Amino acid sequence: MPTQTSTPSQFTAWATAPLDIAAAVTTGWTGYLRSAMRRGAGPATVLADTAAWMQAVAGRTAPDWSTPHRVARIWPQARLLDFSVGTDAVPTLVLPPQAGHASSIVDYSPEQSQILTARSAGLDSLYALDWLPATEATADSTIEDYLAVLDDAVALLGGRVNLIGDCQGGWLAAIYAALRPDTVHSLSVGGAPIDFHAGRSAIREWMTVTGAGDPMLPYRTMVSLGGGRYRGANQVLGFKMLEPAGELTRLTELWANIADPEYVAHFNEFTDWFEWTQDIAGPFYLWIIENLFVENRLIAGTLTVGGERVDLGRITAPLLILAGTRDHITPPEQAWALDHYTSTPPEQVRRELVDAGHLGLFMGHTALGKHWLPGLRDVAQLPR
Repeated sequence: MPTQTSTPSQFTAWATAPLDIAAAVTTGWTGYLRSAMRRGAGPATVLADTAAWMQAVAGRTAPDWSTPHRVARIWPQARLLDFSVGTDAVPTLVLPPQAGHASSIVDYSPEQSQILTARSAGLDSLYALDWLPATEATADSTIEDYLAVLDDAVALLGGRVNLIGDCQGGWLAAIYAALRPDTVHSLSVGGAPIDFHAGRSAIREWMTVTGAGDPMLPYRTMVSLGGGRYRGANQVLGFKMLEPAGELTRLTELWANIADPEYVAHFNEFTDWFEWTQDIAGPFYLWIIENLFVENRLIAGTLTVGGERVDLGRITAPLLILAGTRDHITPPEQAWALDHYTSTPPEQVRRELVDAGHLGLFMGHTALGKHWLPGLRDVAQLPR
């Protein structure tokens, strides 16, 4: 299966940023002028459009889950949400990304919901962890604290689950499956970095530039400035810096389509999720950076959690692995590594290469309908 991404290197993205920005501004204004001419817009209309654009850019509301659910349990670090509509299937537990944003990306909208896709696949006993923002009371949370939450949740669901993990939720699911292999009926991951040094990753390239000398210094500094927490706003800024022309392109495209209520609604829906950030506990964040991103200890076989070595070879559960051709955060090579290091029989491994970027793997129509749905149907049909 081909694994080449179609994303440029981080250095290329920065080098071409001025041209990309100029093109975005030109395209945005050209699109707006065409729209204005079609509408016969005068000065008053332009002023109204400007006000609407400013409101869409600045007016944020908290994102929420789109599918009805009940809260089954609450920990200081997370809530367990119950989306079940039956009890026929082995319970499924979804682990959303932990990257400074709300967990609701896995239930983005009724039309773009990993939760509803899983239910449509026959996983009727369905739960998700909703990661809570770090506060002063939880700023010292560690990887062991998050794994303890998983232990509690799995025990509450009967002691054996289908695990679904996206991005950082994916490596967390893999670590849990390696430490507790008897509790994992199947393991499904999307855009999950397992070999953090494989492929061409924008994050890896950025860390190479900023981490000369002491690679942990920038991250310890940010946590210190955040009062023991890594601020979610830093994460959003970092994502924007990985695509230097991306933010201005979004804004100019909004200007070109400001008279289209549906376009503006979609812009607001995504921006509410993307810009509404949440903080990450400092020790947990620094553990991730040092052990996974910098030292790549999960692949080296030297990662320990709570004094126990994490051996991916202990995983024998069926695997579903999704990677995106345009994923500049987690290139396919990083995700496919899960297949290389586990002991799952080849006939029980399903790999899906999706024509999508990073977020598109979790909430894109193509990923959900053509890749997650058939893959999770296979999961639902596994013998108990």
